[in-house]
Amino acid sequence: MIRIAVANQKGGVGKTTTAINLATALAATGLRVLLIDFDPQGNASTGLGVTRHDRHLSSYDVLTGNATLAQAVIATRIPRLDLIAATVDLSGAEIELIDYENRTHRLDAALNAAPPGRWDVCLIDCPPSLGLLTVNSLVASRKLLVPLQCEFFALEGLSQLLQTVERIRARFNPELSILGVALTMYDRRNRLSEQVAQDVRVVLGDVVFKTIIPRNVRLSEAPSHGLPALIYDHRCPGSEAYIALARELIGRLPKPVQQAA
Repeated sequence: MIRIAVANQKGGVGKTTTAINLATALAATGLRVLLIDFDPQGNASTGLGVTRHDRHLSSYDVLTGNATLAQAVIATRIPRLDLIAATVDLSGAEIELIDYENRTHRLDAALNAAPPGRWDVCLIDCPPSLGLLTVNSLVASRKLLVPLQCEFFALEGLSQLLQTVERIRARFNPELSILGVALTMYDRRNRLSEQVAQDVRVVLGDVVFKTIIPRNVRLSEAPSHGLPALIYDHRCPGSEAYIALARELIGRLPKPVQQAA
């Protein structure tokens, strides 16, 4: 199972929207996908139509060892896409984990104990911070996908994240690598968006995906209906962009996963 953390410590960059729609697109190709909502806000769970009433076991229970992935998993309305939902309990997890042994490896241990062959890809929607939840996600993952908003402070926030990645590599997870940077919330009417996109490509080169996710009202509307944008309106520019991004992402995955897709 390929484990991909979707992370950026800056909020409002389209991280959850990216996680939901890429998970949907990957499932549509035939891959068996697990999406772990690791953000206490639980927006990925809501965006997939899983109400708080239905979240009997959550990523909090998995993290604290009160449930296994197999026990906490929820089948979504999308074929081949499963979810580990999040609840507000997760907000206190960082304090609770202080007393746990191997507190940085809790999620990794849970994923290692997952039923063999059940899922091809796991996406982890990280919280907008560089705290212990995100560290757990990076330790558990082999790839990192960074949604990056096309705005002035984007590169500054990215540099902080990359420094954290290097620390994780050095101390806990030398196998972690950057799968790619996805430019999001691009406004073609704004010259600043174009300038930021150019600057990011100059600094990072081929690490940046060619596909750019535009600002699109349908992407914002879809979560209120409990649906990914790809299901809510698959013809809108945002959905088309995420389909193209999924193609690029698959092309960067190991060959067995590419062939499965």
